[in-house]
Amino acid sequence: MLDITKDIQSLTTFRRRSGDFLKQLGKSKRPVVLTVKGKAAAIVQDAEAYQRLLDIAAGADANEGIRQGLLDAKKGKTRPARKFFAEFEARHGLPR
Repeated sequence: MLDITKDIQSLTTFRRRSGDFLKQLGKSKRPVVLTVKGKAAAIVQDAEAYQRLLDIAAGADANEGIRQGLLDAKKGKTRPARKFFAEFEARHGLPR
């Protein structure tokens, strides 16, 4: 994934050559690790790659929710929807 010769750079180098880095980010779709005093300080990536990462994270959250729901059903931690909605409506004063 990371090419340590290109994808790990100092913040100073990034500031001096930001235009070159933006072209690299758009072309490679790989993030660049920016360092300060030799230690990783930030990650920079292009907007499209970042959106893709957000989409993957959202999908993982949905998958985890489904997994937990199936586990609850397997353990018998469920109740009929009609019972839930009746309790919900009563608790919130909603008319039927």
